[in-house]
Amino acid sequence: MGRNADVRLKAYRRGHRGEFLASLALIAKGYRIIARRYRTKLGEIDLIARRGDLVLIVEVKARPTLVEAMEAVARSSERRIEGAADLWLSRQPDHARLSLRFDLVAVLPWRWPVHVENVFFARG
Repeated sequence: MGRNADVRLKAYRRGHRGEFLASLALIAKGYRIIARRYRTKLGEIDLIARRGDLVLIVEVKARPTLVEAMEAVARSSERRIEGAADLWLSRQPDHARLSLRFDLVAVLPWRWPVHVENVFFARG
């Protein structure tokens, strides 16, 4: 395996591990994970979690610090995530009564994942 493939594989594994840990943190808070790596033509959502009528659209970032994780959610990714969330929502039979929230789960070294609510707001 070449160096680039090795780097990509490590990043892929780190991403899966981060999403697994983020899922555990959300489950511990009473959320149900309803989708992982939800792909649409507009982009991908790392996790979709639900508790009652509240649906979390979750971006997972594994970074050394919380500040770095929050800074890693660029404006362009916000638009991509919003578009993918709109597509997901339009496919739900009960979409009219659901509330969407855009959250971040930061996976930090040697710490329980940090759940940041309302990391950005959808532009309506």
